[in-house]
Amino acid sequence: MVPARESWSAMRRDFRWPRPALYNIAEQACERWARAQPDRLALTYLRPDGELRDYSYIQLSRASSRLANAFAARGVKRGDRVAVLLPQTPETVLTHLAAYKLGAIAVPLFTLFGEDGLHYRLHDSGAKVVVTDGANLPKLLNIRDRLPDLEFIYSIDERNAGSFGFWQELGKAADHCPVAPTTLNDPAFISYTSGTTGPPKGALHGHKVLLGHLPGVETHHEGLPQAGDRMWTPADWAWMGGLTNVMLPALSMGVPLVAHRMAKFDPDQAFDLIDRLAIRNVFLPPTALKLMRQTSGDPAKLRTVGSGGEALGADLLDWGRSRLGVTINEIYGQTECNLVLGNMSSLDPPRPGSTGRAVPGHEVAILDSSGNALPPGEEGQIAIKRPDPAMFLEYWNNPAKTAEKFVGDWMLTGDVARMDADGFVFFASRLDDVITSSGYRIGPSEIEECLTADPDVTMAGVIGVPDPVRTEAVRAYVVLRAGTAEQGKAAALIARVRERISPHVAPRDVVFVTELPMTATGKILRRELRDRAHRGT
Repeated sequence: MVPARESWSAMRRDFRWPRPALYNIAEQACERWARAQPDRLALTYLRPDGELRDYSYIQLSRASSRLANAFAARGVKRGDRVAVLLPQTPETVLTHLAAYKLGAIAVPLFTLFGEDGLHYRLHDSGAKVVVTDGANLPKLLNIRDRLPDLEFIYSIDERNAGSFGFWQELGKAADHCPVAPTTLNDPAFISYTSGTTGPPKGALHGHKVLLGHLPGVETHHEGLPQAGDRMWTPADWAWMGGLTNVMLPALSMGVPLVAHRMAKFDPDQAFDLIDRLAIRNVFLPPTALKLMRQTSGDPAKLRTVGSGGEALGADLLDWGRSRLGVTINEIYGQTECNLVLGNMSSLDPPRPGSTGRAVPGHEVAILDSSGNALPPGEEGQIAIKRPDPAMFLEYWNNPAKTAEKFVGDWMLTGDVARMDADGFVFFASRLDDVITSSGYRIGPSEIEECLTADPDVTMAGVIGVPDPVRTEAVRAYVVLRAGTAEQGKAAALIARVRERISPHVAPRDVVFVTELPMTATGKILRRELRDRAHRGT
């Protein structure tokens, strides 16, 4: 989609969004390939027992059609919600494709959610069906009586009481199903925010969301697709990073997709997987990269690495070049509008601390509190201009929150940053993470980056704690590498920040912990750190 040009600005200048009358994710990600190249490799699944299974596009097409027909036979129709409570498996892909074929709305759910988290999302979305596995089925059965809209559950494992057998149901259905004639703005899936402020909100995305992500995927993966490319991410497919940065774009572009979800991220296992399956293109959240940096593994023949969610910093970029053999291209987005900023190191070296420039086709600005665009160098809120195909349609059943998200035609992200004269955006913090100390507004990301660059530090989270003189004082929660002595380390880390950044942002105290509270996507939950500080722990 992105025209090959000599510069980023030229790519942006010459880019045009296609505007098809009809657009369906199942057609784009599967059916057109199944017709043109039916035996083309679509998916490689590494099972938990180590067995490899390959799936062609025609196999995905026929199986997803069977599933769509099985759903339809039980009354699933256009607009109904189909929840997906699965790790990275072929059945996850099939459920998404089947829902899109019917014009139904997928609701991806993370398998680590407990009963309360699942109940909220299933109840709020009014899901009619859930596809899950044996490990997660008990949670659903325990809350089923409190979900009046939930009519039936499919289990991909052996059939259990209270569920239908996934593959048994497919075996009864026909292997052809017409694709619903959806438009760009017809709803495709609901992705729930992490709920850092208030209850989670369901971001309803249209089928256009796949189209909206392709320019960002093409650029930060350096001209994807190319011969030999193969994609994988440890990020769960229930999240935007896994679903719209990897799963759906890979299938749409004809790039073989690797499915394998570790119960818990293991950096050595990740290195082995990359080498064993000749994976060339990966999306690795910063948390995964930091863990991989602690190991001695070395993957072979990686071509591109994308990362986003937290600032990388110069040290992690340097490590990527020396150990991974590539320049990590940092990207930016959020649940409501993902992958709108990015880097393409083959055109311009990434600038440490920057999450990149506006991807071709997207308009991004830094706004002040009144909604006015700020000049280069001034700090404000990242905003994205509508219409934008990567942007959500609305919050599910929440028009008031939808309206609050916009100032005129600008969607407010809640992220504080500055933009330099060349358009590179430098993330500072979430609005609610900004620390006010002695009249200074301090973002935690730069401090955390400085701390984690210390070879003895694996993770760091920085917050502001109440201070009678300064309003707030900077506190750092730090996870040390195993075997590192704490004695004298706090003073050394404080001195490091004073010397490398500035005395006014240096932590007043350092608290050593064994782990940090994090979202399922690997972002530090600074709100929980503030709650911990308030409790005096």
